[in-house]
Amino acid sequence: QVQLVESGGGLVQAGGSLRLSCAASGRTSSTYTMGWFRQAPGKEREFVAAISWSASSTNYADSVKGRFTISRDNAKNTADLQMNSLKPEDTAVYYCAASIITPQTMAIMLPNYWGQGTQVTVSS
Repeated sequence: QVQLVESGGGLVQAGGSLRLSCAASGRTSSTYTMGWFRQAPGKEREFVAAISWSASSTNYADSVKGRFTISRDNAKNTADLQMNSLKPEDTAVYYCAASIITPQTMAIMLPNYWGQGTQVTVSS
């Protein structure tokens, strides 16, 4: 079992930045690929970004490439999502996720473990 807890959500104006953090705990959590998903009201949950356990491989949704950066610190068992140049369409609940799959596979296969989510609201 892996437990995930997100933090760092909030309200920001368009063009601003936010940094989300995910704290992982449990069995060998540092060997999992970590990722972020989001779900806007009335929409399906969608992939945002993922990073391999060694941080050697990352994957991003086209909608966030060049604006969001995913990183991890295995010593602290954390995975962060730096979000810059935020747009109103980035408004959603953001979920941290973990699974033993590649970052590329995480874009098409739902992970095994999920956090409870943190709200990000971008005002225009």
